Amino acid sequence: MNLEAIIRARGLAAGKAARAALVGAGEFGATFIAQTRRMDGLEVVAVCDRDPQRAQRAALAGGFSADEIVACDSGAAGAKAIAAGKVALIPDAAMLSDLSLEVVVEATGDPEGAASTALAAIEAGRHVAVATKEAESVVGAELARRAAAKGVVYTLVDGDQPSLLIGLVAWAKLLGLPIVAGGKSSESDFVWDPQQGTVTAWGHSEPAAVYRDLFVRDEKDLVAALAKRDLPAFARTTVPDLCEMGIVSNHTGLMPDIAELHAPIARTVELPLLFRPREHGGLLGRTGVVDMFNCLRRPDELSFAGGVFVIVETPDPTTGRVLAGKGIPASADGRYLMLHNPVHLLGAEAPMSVLSAIRFGCSTGGHEVRPRVDLVARARRDLAPGEVLAMGARHSIEALDHQLLPARPLGPENPVPYYLAAGRKVRTPVKAGEVLTGAHLEIGDSTLLKLRQAQDAHFLNA
Repeated sequence: MNLEAIIRARGLAAGKAARAALVGAGEFGATFIAQTRRMDGLEVVAVCDRDPQRAQRAALAGGFSADEIVACDSGAAGAKAIAAGKVALIPDAAMLSDLSLEVVVEATGDPEGAASTALAAIEAGRHVAVATKEAESVVGAELARRAAAKGVVYTLVDGDQPSLLIGLVAWAKLLGLPIVAGGKSSESDFVWDPQQGTVTAWGHSEPAAVYRDLFVRDEKDLVAALAKRDLPAFARTTVPDLCEMGIVSNHTGLMPDIAELHAPIARTVELPLLFRPREHGGLLGRTGVVDMFNCLRRPDELSFAGGVFVIVETPDPTTGRVLAGKGIPASADGRYLMLHNPVHLLGAEAPMSVLSAIRFGCSTGGHEVRPRVDLVARARRDLAPGEVLAMGARHSIEALDHQLLPARPLGPENPVPYYLAAGRKVRTPVKAGEVLTGAHLEIGDSTLLKLRQAQDAHFLNA
């Protein structure tokens, strides 16, 4: 689909560029700034970060000169800088209320801050593009509902896997292709080096001589080979993986087949064999699911790290075999095909979602967002009262494992969403293996909690 042609045909490319504020000047935010400098119709006029130096570095890296940016200590100062044609650097998202904006792009990774920023923008009548999946996984349905009521758009962002996968699922559905599974690759490939006899993932290598015998050619042997590919040093899933697949569930209705996801270590060409029903030789107990895989490849093969895919059922075996003959990965009988996008481009791609919101009034997420699943937390070890569940590297909590379970309203006996537990204090002892519930934690009060309570009341307690 040629979106540029569609935009130009509708006359939407002409006119004044939309003004955006970026909140969160990390890697994603910096690439977003850089891309808006190369395109028409969208400009970043404010960069907000608690670390003023990081905001400055992102603006400079994005292509602004030092004399084009102004550090501002108030919203009024920010408004004055923008009126003078400068880019305002501000330390507090609350200052955005004084600025003239069409859209706020939230990319902090902080679930509490993202919820507050998104809600304030919606209430001010601004579109919101959210890259902070940690907040989206807890209250995305409620934010989307409030945005619709205000006549603005709340959207996920292309450049991150959930939005890209939702778009791929929608494309396949529009063509009438039944979705068997939709998923993503982990952020790290598992690279098998036959000369060294090692597998490298997440920046380090492990001996894996057994892999010489695990590049299976016979479909019947593939599922049995998966267990032998497991390496204790490498986890098959991370918290962000399940967080993102839970978001896709809430936006598309595709549900996890199992709470932990199957997450095989698999070659790309094996996906249409693995993500098909068990009765046809695959892993799945049902169709219409979300899942993920860890891309197993040789050093000379193409990476899939961070890509997305769908497995579809073909209209008929003849069509399936014709398409397989074009190089599309397929099952031998031509029944199942893999369609994929092997890359995500971070903030460089996010302007597509922002323009979709501004120019078309459409999200690049799902059209019916509902709390279908929750990312929940299970104790990895015994937890003692008073312990604080601090969020660390890759936005994970060291003491907790992760699962996807059907969404339930908050309550003493019900699971607490993983990122609602972040930063909270343990109230009662928790045994290793237990799922954290409302009774286990001192949740306190926050915008994230209030939004979740409102979401529960509208969707789950109705």
